[in-house]
Amino acid sequence: MARPIDYELFPERLERGSFFTFLMWLGFWGVLFLAGIYAAYVVFAEGLGVTGLNNYFAFGLYITFDLAVIALGAGAFFSGLLKYILKMDDLKNVINLTVIGGFFCYSGAMLILTMELGQPLRSWFGFWHPNVHSMLTEVIFCISCYLGVLIIEFVPNVLEQKQLNRNKFVHAFAHNMHIFMPLFAGLGAFLSTFHQGSLGGMYGVMFARPFAFREGFFIWPWTFFLFVLSAAASGPCFSMLIVKCVELCSGRKMTTWSIKTLMGRISGTMLAVYLFFKIIDTYHWAVNTLPGMGLTFDQVFWGVIYGKWLLWLEIVILGVIPCIILLTKSLRETPFLFWAAAIMNCLGISLNRYSVTVQGLAAPVMPFDTWEIYVPRWTEVLPSIMVIAYGVLIVSLAYRYLPVFPQEKELNAKAEA
Repeated sequence: MARPIDYELFPERLERGSFFTFLMWLGFWGVLFLAGIYAAYVVFAEGLGVTGLNNYFAFGLYITFDLAVIALGAGAFFSGLLKYILKMDDLKNVINLTVIGGFFCYSGAMLILTMELGQPLRSWFGFWHPNVHSMLTEVIFCISCYLGVLIIEFVPNVLEQKQLNRNKFVHAFAHNMHIFMPLFAGLGAFLSTFHQGSLGGMYGVMFARPFAFREGFFIWPWTFFLFVLSAAASGPCFSMLIVKCVELCSGRKMTTWSIKTLMGRISGTMLAVYLFFKIIDTYHWAVNTLPGMGLTFDQVFWGVIYGKWLLWLEIVILGVIPCIILLTKSLRETPFLFWAAAIMNCLGISLNRYSVTVQGLAAPVMPFDTWEIYVPRWTEVLPSIMVIAYGVLIVSLAYRYLPVFPQEKELNAKAEA
């Protein structure tokens, strides 16, 4: 006999699937998560020699995936900025989800970074013995502090779980934390802006790597600003894709179409700003920066794997086209085009992180160098999948037991009536 569902565990007594089905779902993703844990153990035990990293590629899939996840997780800081600082109250219907998305993206990125370090037991050196001349020092501090901010923003949502919220102290504490959310939203926007920028600035100052090197504004290379803008452009779309995945898996509506298209329009606007400066930056780099370093545009591209098609794919196919869709009302209101544009937007920003990371290291910089090909090994692939599984587990548990979507009850009551 099937065990009856205890609706008292769920927010607003909303419908959720059977515990057995949910357990099977968690089990599938849990196996993928444990596979990544095993790969991490192999890396920790054997060293980075078991990965595809070598003297040419100090950065590879770990950093590419890490940068992509951090950029996509920017929906948290950007949505918080719009909701609490710029008073876009409509975003209250998705703000909980964006915080959860940011939390698993940043905490997952930290998991990946422990393997890239090579000697994770010395990771505290960056805090205790900081290199004040390195942008990575600022990145270490800002990412760590911003993860702390995300945890603080996530705590009220956890405390609003029905069983926990019955306690008067917990209820009052969660309510009072909401009062201070604008402060944490502003702090989060500040921290995230600077670490997103410094991740890009790290590449821009590498004058020994002509593919990534950029001139800039005062002490900041153009890549500093491009990384901030691209993160703000992709974050809202990624948040809406999470909403769509939850809707597909649950068969229920989480928020209105107008909220989704609003997030799409915000993302499209930021994408247009990013592409404007990205195209100018690319042109200046091709006609001024590279010749000034004794290179031509053709010399920093090679064959198929590092060909110019990557640049056109990133800027035109995965940049301009989704931007036009998201900014054109008639196209944006077409569900298939809207979701296609959201996916293309996220893929375009991820491709950008791949190009500056891998292609920038693959390009020869000395007369005796040759083009090198980077191939990630299973010890890099599985930990990346582990972070995806980790994110699915976090979102699944939050959706089942926490009040993530304020509009869910109203929308589905209308559908069921």
